[in-house]
Amino acid sequence: MEFIIITGLSGAGKSVAMKNMEDIGFYCVDNIPPMLISIFYDLCEKSSDKHLKKVAIVTDIRSGEVFDELFSSLDKLKASGKIYKILFLDARDDVLLRRYKETRRKHPLTDISRGSTEDAVRLERELLMQVKARADYVIDTSLLSQTQLKERITSLFLGNIAMGMTVNCLSFGFKYGLPAEADLVFDVRCLPNPFYIPELKTHTGLEACVFDYVMQFDQSKGYAERMISLVDFSLPLYLSEGKSQLVIAVGCTGGKHRSVTLTRVLYNHILETGQRVIVHHRDVSK
Repeated sequence: MEFIIITGLSGAGKSVAMKNMEDIGFYCVDNIPPMLISIFYDLCEKSSDKHLKKVAIVTDIRSGEVFDELFSSLDKLKASGKIYKILFLDARDDVLLRRYKETRRKHPLTDISRGSTEDAVRLERELLMQVKARADYVIDTSLLSQTQLKERITSLFLGNIAMGMTVNCLSFGFKYGLPAEADLVFDVRCLPNPFYIPELKTHTGLEACVFDYVMQFDQSKGYAERMISLVDFSLPLYLSEGKSQLVIAVGCTGGKHRSVTLTRVLYNHILETGQRVIVHHRDVSK
């Protein structure tokens, strides 16, 4: 049975993530109290209904004080040999505040924060710090559209999560900010930049003209070889640690040319090794 626990900061996209999980065949339950998680797990496991063999539940701070029981529920599942994964949705404070302002929704902790949404966001982040540390998958939605979040969810959970660690190759632009969920970051701003070639400026690393331009240089080839060598050395170490997701981010200035090209090189190499790998180009359309 596949059992995913979705949690994270209020306003970070848990509801959207749950809808995405439903779209790819998961039976979803929202706002389940933590003390009922192990009971619900047992019911799904014993059920003969095939729809209850892929389950995703959302539990978060809306549960109030009983949310503190999440750790005891998780420990109970682990002690019983139950297999589960935790997906944590995160976002920057300024992004969360903007979303609350735009939707005019009330943060679940606003009352105990004396009406301050900013204090409520800060308090929730503190309360969820240990939960995030135990998460198998962390997605920062600060710079993701709903479509991009759906792509991330689909890539992560459409296959069998029991296949071991998933490597996520992610290209990005430094001008838009570092991806907070990255485990390894490679900075390729030192490589020749197609942006300054008039006929290449409007194209991206997804196209042959830009890809071939970047990879024709010895420094690009040398960088790619050394990047791949480090990743090949590191993957078994992360795998033996029991990591479920490894995010390798490759960044250039705008996230359209060099980072996309080198991310494609890395993705194709890891794919050839048989490791479960997905690829996303965060800023290629900006």
